[in-house]
Amino acid sequence: MREINGKTYIEEAPHDMKELLEIIEVLRSPDGCSWDREQTHESVRGHLVEECAELLEAIDNGDDGGMREELGDLLMHILLHCEIADEQGKFGFYDVAEDLADKLVRRHPH
Repeated sequence: MREINGKTYIEEAPHDMKELLEIIEVLRSPDGCSWDREQTHESVRGHLVEECAELLEAIDNGDDGGMREELGDLLMHILLHCEIADEQGKFGFYDVAEDLADKLVRRHPH
């Protein structure tokens, strides 16, 4: 753990994040959801745009509950795209997270 500006952060993904990753993996598995299993990057592209628009609407309306819900929907899409890419042997969620962390540190060396 480390502390930054009075907040404590853990060094590894919290249980909830691991659980979300497992849920997406199960949904895509042979015993999971037939709809989720069939999805590709291209097939959910429009849904991703729709979720972004719904988040923007919630922001414009000052709707904190709506923002929370739509951010969750966007996170689900991120996890789904990562799972699809992982199944194809391209990259997974932790690769994306690592790249983001590296970029943030590189752009903010302070």
